[in-house]
Amino acid sequence: MLLATATGAHAEGRGDIRVVKTVVNNGGNVIVGTSKTVRYPIDITVKDGSGVKGLTHVSTYNTSSAVGGGFVEWTGASCTEKSATTSVCRATMSVTPAWIPDYSDSDSNKAAGVWQVNATVKANDGDYWISDRIALYKVKRAARLTTVIAPEKVTRGTKATVTGKLSRADWEDLKYHGFTGQKVELQFRKKGAAHYGTVRTVTTGDAGKLTTKVTVTSAGSWRWYFPGTTTTSRKTSTADVLDLK
Repeated sequence: MLLATATGAHAEGRGDIRVVKTVVNNGGNVIVGTSKTVRYPIDITVKDGSGVKGLTHVSTYNTSSAVGGGFVEWTGASCTEKSATTSVCRATMSVTPAWIPDYSDSDSNKAAGVWQVNATVKANDGDYWISDRIALYKVKRAARLTTVIAPEKVTRGTKATVTGKLSRADWEDLKYHGFTGQKVELQFRKKGAAHYGTVRTVTTGDAGKLTTKVTVTSAGSWRWYFPGTTTTSRKTSTADVLDLK
């Protein structure tokens, strides 16, 4: 969940220029896996009596001092004038997972969680403002989730077994590993229905494995849903279909 402030916790500069609003990734979390480069916007609304010239610096990193710096790169910016005094400047940020293991001497996975945005903005008349923590947002490790139901065709009133596996990205070795001890919802949608409903909640075991038995009363689709944590993204598996004989 995005938190935005009109001014930073620490700020300094010259003149009347100010950051009045900041929105990260359109208000959503930033989810990073193990291979795909992730790009996301930071939209910074800036106001000055003479008009806004642009951004001169944008950085972002985990708020915990124990984690250290960040592995997100500022790759570009553009500003859109909304009035004679106000512009929305978009900074484009980029994360390449292959770089993450080398960014810190500590466990890179500790960087997942709450991050902050710092920015320096400049006005047409030379005014500038350096602001820290103009927004807080979450950077999370990507999750994977699977569902398998067996057998896939049964007689009404008999049992079927639903299995699956929950795993998440490890930013140290750039692989996915099972996520144990997590509560995952088993959901069912009756054939022809519009929505899923939660049947029960199951805790992942060794290597993130899930298993449970269900009594089948109708044909339909089964899936697992993981609501996520403060450091790991939520995930819904692809559904597996069960039919009646």
